[in-house]
Amino acid sequence: MVGRCFISTETGTYFDGTGFLKAVSAYRVGLDVSITLEFRTSRTSGVLLTISNQGSDGLGLEIVQGKLLFSVDNGAGRITAEHTPEGEGFCDGQWHTITATKIRHKVELVVDGEKSQAESPNKHSNTCDTNDPIYVGGYPDGVRQVALSTSTSFKGCMRNLKITKASKPMDVQFNKALQIKGVQPLSCPAAAA
Repeated sequence: MVGRCFISTETGTYFDGTGFLKAVSAYRVGLDVSITLEFRTSRTSGVLLTISNQGSDGLGLEIVQGKLLFSVDNGAGRITAEHTPEGEGFCDGQWHTITATKIRHKVELVVDGEKSQAESPNKHSNTCDTNDPIYVGGYPDGVRQVALSTSTSFKGCMRNLKITKASKPMDVQFNKALQIKGVQPLSCPAAAA
């Protein structure tokens, strides 16, 4: 793909709404994980991040009809924390900050300082057994993702994606992605003033 030039840019990675990037080839979610990122979008639905085995375990962070959902399936059914924004919602030209945390059979979602959580009644199902790619902004055709409600690719910008496991943070460098489709890793068009 030939890069596009944006007249006015800011730090971030631009997703054009047609693709995805493969950030990591094999990731084990396990018992606990925390994901933080910032995003700005012009769509009411889109995949932010997803990882799934081809059985029943997976994790998904997505916007569905204007709501932000963080879902985890440890193999005993999906657990979802949901955030509904006020006012214009997420299509407001502003950056929004997310922290999504899985602790065993519980999920917690903090969006712009507002917290929501959920927990599975099945307390013994607490490990998300994945050893699969982390996709950001969407995922390839034919790859099953068990913890998502939408297949719509994200359109907008993301920055500062960090995945923390056992107190070890991993900064995801979009420009070092293993596979890129419809993504500009190092520039994001500035929001219209």
